[in-house]
Amino acid sequence: MSWGADFQTGLRAYDSLDYATALREWKSLAKHGDAAAQYNLGQMYRKGQGTSQNDETAVKWYRLSAEQGYAVAQSNLGWMYENEKGVPQNDKTAVKWYTFAAIQGVANAQHNLGWMYDSGQGVPQNYKTAVKWYTLAAEQGHVLAQYNLGLMYRRGQGVPQDYKSGAKWYTLAAEQSNILAQSKLGTMYLRGQGVSQNYKIAVKWYTLAAKQGNTNAQYNLGVMYQNGHGVPQDANTAIKWYTLAAKQGVANARYNLGWMYDNGRGVLQDTKTAVKWYRLAAKQGNAAAQNNLGTMHRRGRGVPQDYKTAVKWYRLAAKQEYANAQINLGNAYGRGEGIIQDIVYAHMWLNTAASSGDKGAIKTRDIIAKRMNPSQIEASQNLSRACISKKYKGC
Repeated sequence: MSWGADFQTGLRAYDSLDYATALREWKSLAKHGDAAAQYNLGQMYRKGQGTSQNDETAVKWYRLSAEQGYAVAQSNLGWMYENEKGVPQNDKTAVKWYTFAAIQGVANAQHNLGWMYDSGQGVPQNYKTAVKWYTLAAEQGHVLAQYNLGLMYRRGQGVPQDYKSGAKWYTLAAEQSNILAQSKLGTMYLRGQGVSQNYKIAVKWYTLAAKQGNTNAQYNLGVMYQNGHGVPQDANTAIKWYTLAAKQGVANARYNLGWMYDNGRGVLQDTKTAVKWYRLAAKQGNAAAQNNLGTMHRRGRGVPQDYKTAVKWYRLAAKQEYANAQINLGNAYGRGEGIIQDIVYAHMWLNTAASSGDKGAIKTRDIIAKRMNPSQIEASQNLSRACISKKYKGC
């Protein structure tokens, strides 16, 4: 029997899930230097088909095949080096093998090589070269390359920023069910970036991604339903999507969910549950949640009234330049609630909020200013400048 016949015998056995026969046929060929058989053996050892899974042995056969110029073996050997499978992790060696395979047109290698240049792994970071390899892979229909190429055009990395081209590549990837591309494409239709603004199409792509568990899409879909953008306004459905995203740790979804429970939108009003979600978002640094949590403590809604804790949360949000929190913190200083009364600090925080144009802050600041002498106003202004210059550290 010829070697070609032996290879086909192995292929038929493999396709019939008779891995033991395929392994036997291909091993004989591989030992005689058949590059395709060597590659196939590498695959079987990597996947544990017809034999125990063994990355080291997979690498052995990939290498023998790759050294003969077999392109897909070169690509897989690069992947093994990049991901520390059967060999010590070595990005430079991964780049070497990816390059050999990419030059021969292997789409996976072209994408992976693009990623190495994109992230600066094993080579100096070079966005233009990343775009070159992403483009070659994307034009072959490689879905991750299409997504990453869309990202490069959207960000203007390695190419001039071009939302239209970004949307083009996202669309091709999204149509292949790439979740990230679907979510990003939804955002482009939401904002009208590279495409005509269309809330209905945004909802379409967000929904496809959200159903596959993409948290960004779940959150944004909640916003669309809450505001009635592209769909009839539906607080119940907004709650559904916010909850899914919130449970996966999305801070904005947690804040919005807290607000819905706080205000009884789509659910029965439940201030304790509102506090729960506000607190989770606040601990992640969400300024709006920190401010609202402060207010819940100040008013005793869902928690025992506690002015001191209210001030704590107001201060955290105020340091993030959240105007409402700066107003609330200024008022706390003015009233002496949860903190020693201090008209200078009250004016300072209100003046800081007023600088953003908030009319309420301006009005309250001016009322307090009438009770202050010139030296106190000067001290407040000096404090405000100092706090801004040190980004509110210690304020």
